[in-house]
Amino acid sequence: MTKFGDLISAQKPVLIDFYSDLEGTKETTKSLRSVSAVFGEKAKIIKIDVVKNELLADALEVKENPTFMIYKEGQMKWRHSGSLETNDLIDLVQQYL
Repeated sequence: MTKFGDLISAQKPVLIDFYSDLEGTKETTKSLRSVSAVFGEKAKIIKIDVVKNELLADALEVKENPTFMIYKEGQMKWRHSGSLETNDLIDLVQQYL
């Protein structure tokens, strides 16, 4: 498994969706696919299951699902808990290109 530090150390923006299969994720998954299609290789889009990665979720104080974070060069640039529209996610990632 890839280490979290390796995932977030990229020069390009990394949008992470912390989610739980226990809660509805269908719309979020569809939204993330759209974001990924817009940016291609210019950004990383990652989903992390908080149940399977409980220690990481606790360390990052993820309390609500979904929780989105954007990292770039190992630094958290943005964070939001709760659903967001696809266009809002696209606009946010665009800011960090």
